[in-house]
Amino acid sequence: MTGYGEAKYEDERLRVSVEVKSINAKYIDINMRLPKAFSAKEIAWRNLAIAYLERGTVTVSVTYERKDTTLPPTYIDLTRFKHYYHDLQTLAEEVGASSQALFQLAMQAPEVVIKPSQELNSEESYQVLEKTIRAALQQCDQSRQVEGAVLANKLLSYLRIVRDGLKQIEELDISRKEAIKQKLQARVMPWIGTKIIDETRLEQELIYYLERLDTTEEQVRLAQHLSYFEEVMKTTQAVGKKLAFIVQEMGREINTIGSKANDAAIQKEVILMKDELERIKEQLQNIL
Repeated sequence: MTGYGEAKYEDERLRVSVEVKSINAKYIDINMRLPKAFSAKEIAWRNLAIAYLERGTVTVSVTYERKDTTLPPTYIDLTRFKHYYHDLQTLAEEVGASSQALFQLAMQAPEVVIKPSQELNSEESYQVLEKTIRAALQQCDQSRQVEGAVLANKLLSYLRIVRDGLKQIEELDISRKEAIKQKLQARVMPWIGTKIIDETRLEQELIYYLERLDTTEEQVRLAQHLSYFEEVMKTTQAVGKKLAFIVQEMGREINTIGSKANDAAIQKEVILMKDELERIKEQLQNIL
């Protein structure tokens, strides 16, 4: 299920923007794009995204800008620079290497040239970011709920067509059974009372034959699956997988009805029902 959320925060010191994008997937996959200074919080905020969105391929993009102009865009940590430089100089003297490039190497060492954003890792900054991330995740979840309501209406419309098809099959089944009865009478009655046939064995064969053609149980189970599908849709939990399982069972019952009925009119209804079932399966791929 696709979703989008955005949240911003700004005061006299800083500016924060969070953007969350989500597309449907079988599992949860979080891609966190954070400023380097906040990498220590990535796992916690990743778990936060999982708690809000549960499933999907999710991208969380965070930008953080400090508005404090008292610091230059970048500045040098002299203590750290001197530490790197002296260590490199000592190492060069020990191995007899040239010391011409030591200044450049020390300048390129980690955290020598500091950006103000690298110092914005105070607990207060963490709280501001987390609050903004929560707001964006909540908005993304709400947008998915709106899309979910639209999908639910589509599913119910497809389900109604399947239910109408079942009702039509139930009506057609009455005439089908009567036709089978007449056909059997026409073929079997001439043999009844003759010594050529064992009437007990004939009765057993007829019962077996009629059971193979009877679709009453499949119709009842399909009706139960349809009702259960609607019942599950009303819950607030993630139901995508459960609905997929129910549709799978519905497909089995419809296929069995089609194979046992051996009736052109019923086969037509079965084809229409299977078509709607495929549409339901397609939509379920977009549901959590």
